[in-house]
Formats: sequence, structure tokens, C-alpha cells
Amino acid sequence: MKNYELMKSILEKIKSYQRIIIFRHYRPDGDAVGSTKGLQRILQLSFPEKEIYLQNSDFCDYMAFLGKEDEPIDESLYESALGIVVDTGTADRASNKKFSLCKEIIKIDHHIDIKPYGDISWVEEERSSSCEMIAKFYDSFKDELVLDKEGATYIYTGMVTDSGRFRYHSVSGETLRLAGMLLDFGIDTDTLYANLYLDEYNALKFKAYVYNNMKMTDNGVVYIYVDRRMQKRFGLTSEQASNVISSLDSIRGSLIWLAFIDGKKGDNAIRVRLRSRFVTVNTLAEKYSGGGHDCAAGATVHSKKEMKALIADADARLAKYKSENEGWL
Repeated sequence: MKNYELMKSILEKIKSYQRIIIFRHYRPDGDAVGSTKGLQRILQLSFPEKEIYLQNSDFCDYMAFLGKEDEPIDESLYESALGIVVDTGTADRASNKKFSLCKEIIKIDHHIDIKPYGDISWVEEERSSSCEMIAKFYDSFKDELVLDKEGATYIYTGMVTDSGRFRYHSVSGETLRLAGMLLDFGIDTDTLYANLYLDEYNALKFKAYVYNNMKMTDNGVVYIYVDRRMQKRFGLTSEQASNVISSLDSIRGSLIWLAFIDGKKGDNAIRVRLRSRFVTVNTLAEKYSGGGHDCAAGATVHSKKEMKALIADADARLAKYKSENEGWL
């Protein structure tokens, strides 16, 4: 009932504003893109008389097949607008810091609520994705809201990618029921999955290189460092380099896997993707300027020294888990 009332208050707030601006986190993934584009589509169809903008400072090459996004609008338009920030656990992770200029702010998110923000905050940590929440929002008020095949495709895309193709433990019966509701709009899954999962030739060569160069700690933490030289050699986009993490998830005995990805030239930040099976890693990510879910998180380090420290911390955490638990694979 609590979440229904929150959704209801969000709908009423949306109805009360003429201008609505939607935001997401920087370094966007499929869920961030799908949830914001999906919400924008729902609102555009449901309230054609309103101004509905999607305003973010960076783009996701991996999701480019979902289409272009809005050009920047004048800063003066923010002051009287309702801002909706989606899939963004903390305010400092918003890709467009101007969201704070909005008259009121709504937060819709499925990450652990470490630093609450927003005038209305709808957070469901147990959800598989923010896209699942947007699907739930539509489904709860479909007598008042409108959705079409295009919007359903955006939302379904984020559900697929953030749930690991519906394999992660956060997937529930409702997740699949909502996914089924979206599929009923006629989503072209053949084309969608081709865009998501077909690899370029160089990407496959890169994957082979990863398997030859990945490393494992004494206790089973598998990791790879994708430096700029490697990215240039294989012609990788930032997103393709980051997706290396998915190549490390099927090694028996390894319950934590890490991918370190160099930023652009002149940026000393090294992006870290942390994934695990059974072992909690989000608290480890928080130690290194990050956060996320229990078994899927992100962080940032700024040197090889910090990288080694994170690997050592992950190894110690995995050793402790293995010593205290039975039945892990």
C-alpha cells in the first residue's frame, strides 16, 4: 500500500506540472536509458499538452539503437519544472547537475538509499531494475496512462539488461509478469536481442584476449585491467570495454569478479565494475567512491596502487565468505 500511495502521489504531481524534466545517472547503462526514455514516452503519450524533456550530459553508445535524445534546453526552463531523477542512487551521480534547479524533485530508484534526496522518493531496493518500477507505475494506472510498442521496448530493454536476462536473484514473479505485459505490445525481440548481444569481430578477438590475460587471486577473485592501449588495439568504445565484466562470470570457484577500465586520455579515473555470486560487494564499492546492489556495484580508483588495494580487499572478503559458508560453487 505504501508504494501504491507513493506512485499515486507521483502521478498527481505529474498532473500538476506543465513542464517535466527527466534525468538519470552518468555513465548510463541499459536500465538508466530504458527507464528514462520509457517514462518520457509514457508521459508524452498520456499528456500531449505538457512539455516532457529528457536532459542528460552523457550518452550510452551501447544503447544508441534506441534512438536520439533531446537537445539541451535553456536553463531558465528548469525553475518552474518538475524534475524526475530515475535510477540514480545519490544526487552526486546525476549526469546533469542542473536537476537541482527544478521547483520540485521526484526520485525513482531501485538502489540502496544511502543518501536520500528529493521531495518525493520512491525507492524499492528489491526490484530488479528501475525499468521494472516504471512498468509497475504504468500497470498500476493504465486506465489513466498510455503506452505503446516504442515505449514498451525502451522499458523491456532495461529490464533485460539490468536483470542479466532475468537470471539475477532480484528477479521475481512480478518481474516476469510485468515483462510479459510489455511483450504483449509486440516488441520485436529478434531485433532487440541482436542489438544487445551480437558482437563485432574485434569484440570477439578482445574477449579471447581477456581469457588469455585475466588473473585470479589465491581465493578466487578474477579480474582484468582494460587500459587505454588495450581499448585502442581492439577499437573498443567505453561501453564495450565495460562489458568485459560479463565474460568473467562463469568461472567455478570465483564468487567475485572485477573489471578495471581506463577513462579517456587526461582522465586518471579508472572505472571499476564489481560483480559477485552470493558475496556482498556493494559495501566494498562504497569504500572506493561507489555503490550499487549487493552483488552488482560500481566504483572508481585513481591509481594502480588503489586498484591493488581493492583487489586485496575483495580477496579478503571472499576468503572470509568461503571460510564461513558451505555450498558455494
